[in-house]
Amino acid sequence: MKLIDSIKKDFVIATWALMPLAIAINLVASQIVSLLKLPIFLDSIGTVLVAVVCGPWAGLLTGVITNIVGGILLDPSFIPFAPVAAVIGLVAGLMANVGWFKTWWKAALSGIVVTLALIIVAAPIKILVYGGITPNSIGAITSIIIASGHDVLQTVLGITLVTNLVDKIITTLVAWGILVVLPARLLSRFPRAENVKR
Repeated sequence: MKLIDSIKKDFVIATWALMPLAIAINLVASQIVSLLKLPIFLDSIGTVLVAVVCGPWAGLLTGVITNIVGGILLDPSFIPFAPVAAVIGLVAGLMANVGWFKTWWKAALSGIVVTLALIIVAAPIKILVYGGITPNSIGAITSIIIASGHDVLQTVLGITLVTNLVDKIITTLVAWGILVVLPARLLSRFPRAENVKR
């Protein structure tokens, strides 16, 4: 399938209807995690939902819009991480397209693949924009480790890997769980419904 055709397939009326709900899920989950001061994010559940049933390009766009809206409405620190959100949506969608969201354990493994992909983008942003210490509970942990004499790059890579492994495995499993309980009739409205096993 040509790239243009693949992009067109992602964006049907059902995709445009799901995206605002997915963005709201991302932002609400993120705020709950922030209020509880948890060392994870959970700000990509909606992005993964869209990526799986609508496709990688729709997932990419959902992630980017989430971070722009979150940066405007909630916290400006969302905006620099828009490329990370794009990678999450794109990779989750690609994993779904090859059948990796048909079982819970493949969804969990997809979370690992998503993490490995996003580190390439997230670590440089954390270092270049924030000096390695992001304005959240994870940044507090990072600052303690760096203050104890550890290398900034190694610390950022290590913390990013560990926190995102936990976060993205939870995220992909929650998204998978939501999708498998959706009625088949509703699921069939999405362009990539075949990515979910019924």
